[in-house]
Parts: sequence; structure tokens; C-alpha cells
Amino acid sequence: MDAKHSIAADLLNWYDAHRRDLPWRAPPGAQADPYRVWLSEVMLQQTTVATVTPRFTAWVARWPDIASLAAADEAEVMAAWAGLGYYARARNLVKAAKVVAAEHGGRLPDNEAALRALPGLGDYTAAAVAAIAFGRRAVVIDGNVERVVARLFAAAGKPAVRAAAEAITPDRRAGDFAQAMMDLGATICTPRSPRCMLCPLAAACVARATGAQESFPVKPAKKPRPQRFGTIFWLQRGDDVLLVRRPARGLLGGMRALPTGPWGETRPALADAPADADWRLRNATVTHVFTHFALELALAVARWDAQTIPVAGEWWPVREIDSAGLPTVFAKAAAAIRGE
Repeated sequence: MDAKHSIAADLLNWYDAHRRDLPWRAPPGAQADPYRVWLSEVMLQQTTVATVTPRFTAWVARWPDIASLAAADEAEVMAAWAGLGYYARARNLVKAAKVVAAEHGGRLPDNEAALRALPGLGDYTAAAVAAIAFGRRAVVIDGNVERVVARLFAAAGKPAVRAAAEAITPDRRAGDFAQAMMDLGATICTPRSPRCMLCPLAAACVARATGAQESFPVKPAKKPRPQRFGTIFWLQRGDDVLLVRRPARGLLGGMRALPTGPWGETRPALADAPADADWRLRNATVTHVFTHFALELALAVARWDAQTIPVAGEWWPVREIDSAGLPTVFAKAAAAIRGE
């Protein structure tokens, strides 16, 4: 057996003994549910297993299959997604489910090319679903896999990592191999203080041989995030607070939220308030980091005594604000205003 085949064999043997028990995984020897594989892979992008596990369980209890998701109200889906971030993923889940229901008889396609044609399925997700759900040979590279392969071959740069991953991906059990790589990266070949003494691939690892494990993968220098500013407005009438829907297009599109002025490069005034009221700025701000910018939000509060609603929106019970499905940045603001 050559070295590359030995890597796959050693890793699969380790996986058979140490695989993680996760709610979206099929038991050993059983066929994976493509819907669960797809959903979990989308949820896990930029999000931890610990965060996703309870959310995944609640999701499949509510929408157990593609047909139910395709028929779901998008606003309800977005509310259920709140807190997982990268909200375009949830909108694309619904869009893709509708396409699958209408054009594929309710079944996910079983190959990478057809999967990539669905809304929101990029190269990684298509490869993961093809390999894990359908047993196709596909090269699956997430952050954990990239780290393992980069260290294993001292490979610098994504093209080199992909070429090395392609070389060691087996024809059989490609899905188990991908999940084994993910598990190895999550539990042993960790970003800091990797547990090399427990690694089934330690003998073949080039980075370990030179003591350079933590130098890989080589990351490009990060560009500083632009800083933006805004104001969140808490307008309370009795025991209710005003919530609005964000525009369908754009950041956090279609989500229920607290009213806010524009987010720009200068600190805003109260001129963008949703109503003519006695606004008072709290002596506190909320910060949040998005992918492409950092945001600092002032908090303005006011009371509203009229029966009419000042802008398109809804009155929501303050004591039930946690059930509104607010995106994380607005949930932070609500907690700060309520003194939590």
C-alpha cells in the first residue's frame, strides 16, 4: 500500500473507532438522509457544532423534510434561523427546497454538478452532500480539512491544499473520509495545541516532523474591517415595543428587527428616528462584527402614547422579545436596553 492510500486507510480505521455521534449523521453502515446532510452543512458554515446541534434538532422537528421546508413561510424560517448568522443561507435553503420540490421530485440531486445548480450550494456544500449523502467521490474541504491537509503535507495556499486533498481522497467511502477529516481537525488537529500524540496520521505528517504544526495553514494577512456606526431605536408603548421588517434585499433582509437608521462612516443623529418622540440616548453602545465591517450602535429609547403605529411594523410584547427571532445584533441591543 502506497503512502497516500495508507493515509486514507489509517484515517478511516480511526474514524470507525472514534467518530463523533452527531444528530445529522447516519449510524455506521446506514444510508445518510440527504436533507439532514445538506441542512447540517449549511448550518455549520462559520458556526460551531455546539451551537448548531440544538438548533438543528429543533429545525428538523419543525421542518422534517424538503417538502415541508419548501412549503414553509419564509418569515418563519428566518425567525428560526435567528442567531445563526449569515442569513442569506436561510433564504437560499427555502429557495433550493422549492426548486427541488418543483424540478427534482422532492429529492436532492445525487451529483456535484446538479447540486451546484441549486440556490446557495457552492463548491463545498455540493461536494459534501455528494460524498456524505450519496457516496460520490468528491473532494470536501472545510476549515478543519484544510488545516489537517496543510499540516500533513506542509502545503501552503489553497491550490496546494486542494491538490493534496484530491490525491488522498479514496474512491470508496469518500463521505466517511470527509467526515473523518472533519472530526480529526475538530478534536485532535486543532488550531492551537494539536494533540499529535493521539493522531492516526502523525507518522506521515510533514509539519509535525519539523515542529511546524501551528504554522499551517498559512493564512494571508487580514485586511482591517471598516468601522460603521448607527442607531437602534427602542419605541415602547405600554408593555410593547415597536418591531419592523428589514427590506427584503440587503443585509439581514426580511428579518424582524428594531428600527434603525442607516449604518455609515459617521456617528448618526436622532434625525432618522421612526417617530417624532422624546428620544433619549442611553449611555451605552452595542457592537457587532459582520463579515465585511464592524458596527457600533447607539441606543435611543422613547415612549409612545398614541394608539396609531408610527411606521409599518408591529407592537411586540417586551416580555416575549426573545421569541421575536431578532438577528443577533438586535437581540444584543434589546438585552442592553432591558438591562440584561
